[in-house]
Amino acid sequence: MREERFKIDNIPAVLYGEPSDRLYLFVHGKCGCKEEGEAFAEIVCPKGWQVLAIDLPEHGERQGGELGFDPWHAVPELRSVLAYAQQRWVHIALRATSIGAWFSMQAFAGEPLEKALFVSPVLDMEKLIRNMMLWASMDEVRLEREGEISTDFGETLSWRYLQYAKEHSVTDWSTDTAILYAGTDNLTDRTTVEEFVHRFGCGLTVMEDGEHWFHTLKQVAILRSWEEVHA
Repeated sequence: MREERFKIDNIPAVLYGEPSDRLYLFVHGKCGCKEEGEAFAEIVCPKGWQVLAIDLPEHGERQGGELGFDPWHAVPELRSVLAYAQQRWVHIALRATSIGAWFSMQAFAGEPLEKALFVSPVLDMEKLIRNMMLWASMDEVRLEREGEISTDFGETLSWRYLQYAKEHSVTDWSTDTAILYAGTDNLTDRTTVEEFVHRFGCGLTVMEDGEHWFHTLKQVAILRSWEEVHA
């Protein structure tokens, strides 16, 4: 499969597939990288698509960089990547995972995307942060006072991030969207995903015994089969 590596405004990128006027933007989640787009490309490139994937801040080639893995850095970057893509491709679709889906909805709301495929998407960031605050037995007063607080489950809670999430809930998403959701997802509950699907008219596929991270042989097989059908 053809592969080209380059940078978009200093953002490491990789493009898979033969030249085409159809492109999928691939947006990874936390702990991911642009190379995860290769497995998806193996499915969609034979169908006439190309796949463009990037490393978000603090991921892939950008580990240890100055920019944080947060919406005030990731969202503008994604907008820049889309602007680059719109100059070169006629038809653009989206494939995003977890928090990458939330970043993408922040960046691409109102844009004329062909369709979107979301895997284990974070759909309500404010709710997720508040749940994490409960897990950490933390209230808003302390979080506002201290600004950032590390938790024993590996996440750093941020007052600025909470305020951003409150001010940027997803209210506009008109792209035709299919969602693959895991029944045991510990970040986005079933009610949240069902309300989102109803509100925005999305398709929903549920792997009842799946996890937020699709990584076992069975889970990956389900993921690939779903991508084959919906891409």
